[in-house]
Amino acid sequence: MKTITILFLSLFITSSVFSQAEYEPNNQNPFGLPNPEAPEEIKDYQPLIGICDCKSIRRNAEGEWTEPIEMSWEFKYILNGMAIQDQTLKEDGIHSGSIRQFDIENSTWNVHYFTSGKQPANLPSWQGGMQDGDIVLYRSQKSPNGNEGKYKITFSEISEEGFNWLGQWVSLDGSVKYPTWKIECKKRKL
Repeated sequence: MKTITILFLSLFITSSVFSQAEYEPNNQNPFGLPNPEAPEEIKDYQPLIGICDCKSIRRNAEGEWTEPIEMSWEFKYILNGMAIQDQTLKEDGIHSGSIRQFDIENSTWNVHYFTSGKQPANLPSWQGGMQDGDIVLYRSQKSPNGNEGKYKITFSEISEEGFNWLGQWVSLDGSVKYPTWKIECKKRKL
């Protein structure tokens, strides 16, 4: 009887733990799966899930575009399929990542960014969502010369083959746009 009780408890605990993490990355699904209980918007990032090989170019202090830097960009489901995590590994050694959660009440994505280059006490965050097939995110930010505005991030040309990414400063009225960072990504075949 004692053996049967132990066996039953072991099976119950194992199945309970597994059901709590069935959408997490695992051997069968290395990037996890969207949880059916998650907001429908969790699928906004579905074509990005996986690993991409990318080329990143940024403006330097003089405003000129730098030489491309090779990087990989991985997206996966986390929190048992209720959120998205991404991570970049760049050949220049400055790596970054973010946690992406959809806020149902405000109908917006909240994206919290972190990097190996700086460790701020509070993580910068962007808000936004899908606009005409692109993922568009904003964060309040002054221009290099002190004008009020926003930093706009756009994931465009999203497909199962890859995507493009653009970071640009935009004036509050949208009349001035100054691109500062471009990334082109192609999905890695696994």
